[in-house]
This record gives sequence, C-alpha cells and structure tokens, in this order.
Amino acid sequence: MSTFRGPVLIVPGVLFWDSLYEGMRLALAGRMPLERIEIAPVGFGDWVGFPPSPERSTNRVMKVIDRSLERLEERFPGEQVTIVAHSGGGTVAMVYLLEKPFQGEVYHRARQVSRLVTLGTPFHTHEQYAKLKTDFIERHLTPEFFRRIPVVSVVSDKYRGSMQGGFTEKMCHMFYRSTWGDGDASGDGIVPAESCRLQGARNVLIPDAEHLPTPHTRWYGTPEGVAQWAGWLDDDGSVA
Repeated sequence: MSTFRGPVLIVPGVLFWDSLYEGMRLALAGRMPLERIEIAPVGFGDWVGFPPSPERSTNRVMKVIDRSLERLEERFPGEQVTIVAHSGGGTVAMVYLLEKPFQGEVYHRARQVSRLVTLGTPFHTHEQYAKLKTDFIERHLTPEFFRRIPVVSVVSDKYRGSMQGGFTEKMCHMFYRSTWGDGDASGDGIVPAESCRLQGARNVLIPDAEHLPTPHTRWYGTPEGVAQWAGWLDDDGSVA
C-alpha cells in the first residue's frame, strides 16, 4: 500500500456538506497522516445561498476552497496539495484552478495544487446550474492546463439505467437522462459514467461505488470505495 506525501483537500459535492466526508478522510488516513487531510468547510448554505441564489454557488464554494488552500499553505509551507472533489464539487474546483474570471471572481493559488482527482463529476450536463460551470470549463480548458495540473476523473459504472428494468434501473434511467440526455447508460446511480469523461484527463472507471454519501451505501467515500481510487493520489499516477 502506498503512502502519500502531499496534503489532501477534500471538496464536497453539490448540496452536500463537510461532515459527510469525515468517513472519506478517515479512510484516506490509512495511507497518510490524518492531520494532512483537510475537508473544505462547505455547508449546505454555500450551495443554496440566502436568499436562494444557486447560480452564485460556484463563487461561494471557490471562496471556501481558497481559504482552505491558504490554511494548508500556512500549515505545510511549500508543499503542493492534491484536491479530491466529489460530484459537482469537481467542476467548482476546475473552475477555480483555471484562474479565469467566473461571474466576476478569480483566484490565483493553482500553483499550490499538484493534482485534481474528481469522483463522479459530470463534465457534460444538461442541468441548468451545473452547465454554467461545464460551459465555462469547455471555453477555457487547454492542453497546457493538464501539463500544469494533472486531472484524474473517477466514476463508477455499477448501475445500468433502463425503463424496462426494476425500480433501481428505472430510477437510474431518470437520473442519467436528466444529466446526459440518455437514460440507457451505466453510472454510479446518479451520474452516467460517460458524462464524466474529460478529454485531456486520465479517465478511470471503477466497478463498485455509489454516488450519494448516505449511510449504508458503498459510496466513493467508504473504505471500500476509497480503496478503488486512492492509488491515483500517488505522485506518478500509478495505482497502488
């Protein structure tokens, strides 16, 4: 089993909050010191806003990422950070790292980041607010970006969507269709795997993980889920 040298910052997914990721943090602690793993303190309110303004959620969460990276720089001067981002948190992290103005705001700490690992992050979507991010990424992403910051896009293909199947297959079909436009696809129960494919990134398909960080599921943040992707945190990208 590999151990990892650099600090790790976990970024929650859309409508999820930091405490849901403590299990992921503890699972990663089997491979590196716990104190080197931080969860960005994102709350439900950051995604929704008050009064509700979901179109500004990316800006609010980017601010949290920036503060978190600043704290890690103070704690571990000169060390580069690996960002592990779940679901829509992955597109927020990508927008942040592109260092281009997004709805009037831009940050400049990308030099502090060595790698981005996304978990069930759709880079292609029809959903209104997610599309604000994915369209921005498509406009600004260049091959040069991946030379500076390698990206590993991880997704599970555990569940097949089908309107001719049972309850689970029908539900997956509905979720996949709302994201991808085609419900007859395979994915992690919420996000179809094909929507996570990003040209220029290392695209990794894992067999047995679910999307939602809920109790009694084998999602990306359980020990069993983490074991399937944690090797991609290694400096050379090799699987542990």
